[in-house]
Amino acid sequence: MSRMLDAASVMEKYAENIAKKRDLPSKKLFGKAILAGAMIAFGAAGSNVAAHGIADVGLARVMAGIVFPVGLMMVVLLGAELFTGDCMLAIGVPEKILSIRKLIGMFLIIYIGNFVGGLLIASLNYLSGQLNYSKGALGAYTIKVAIGKVNLNVIEGISSGILCNVLVCAAVLMAMCACDITGKLMASFFVIFAFVVSGYEHCVANMYYITAGLLCKGNPTYVVVACEKYGFTAEKLATLNLKTFLVNNLVPVTIGNIIGGAIFVGIPLYYLNVSKQSKMATILKEDRGR
Repeated sequence: MSRMLDAASVMEKYAENIAKKRDLPSKKLFGKAILAGAMIAFGAAGSNVAAHGIADVGLARVMAGIVFPVGLMMVVLLGAELFTGDCMLAIGVPEKILSIRKLIGMFLIIYIGNFVGGLLIASLNYLSGQLNYSKGALGAYTIKVAIGKVNLNVIEGISSGILCNVLVCAAVLMAMCACDITGKLMASFFVIFAFVVSGYEHCVANMYYITAGLLCKGNPTYVVVACEKYGFTAEKLATLNLKTFLVNNLVPVTIGNIIGGAIFVGIPLYYLNVSKQSKMATILKEDRGR
């Protein structure tokens, strides 16, 4: 017996799962989304710890890339709902499994749930005192990461979001290809490692990174260390605020993530691998299950 599924089988399975997610009560979908946001936040928090003391950018990203994938590993194995991976739910619209209205509704529930999970972990992490590591250098690094993210322009945010979610959705599908836990973890690790090392933008991860940066900006000790260590001026620090969080980062990155997951990965892979007969069988099967 093969220890992996081929691309056609995985895409058929994904289409079948769309209907299962469609039929989940909103409260369950929201709860699963909160869990996913928290899981990704744990990976993001750990990646900051791993990288904060390393001056070389490439090496710092390698260390962050080793830690960050734990978030997606938890999502994949524990059945949480992550917005970036769920961008491939768009497959359900042309296949008549989902209406556009239903798709948008599911997107909103999952997105808000992910945000709640990321906000929760960022707040608890700040209160835990973890950001005091290295005499406040971790808090200062958290500010640095957030400032870098809110100073992207729109084109950079969208483009980086596309590239990120091509890899994230590939990781999700590759994990589905594997028939054992080891295979799922290995598939998740290496592709997500590549995305982190490359420095691409992930909207759910940024719900943690930038929220944590905003919290740290309110701590005078972290601000002093950030100014000393990274040469930030008051004007530069002022660029980190709620408006730049939403307008400069979250909106364009989310648009890019949707394009990358739905248009660059999900829909093309589905139509390139699933035969017309298989598609019709899936649609009829799910219609009977309504």
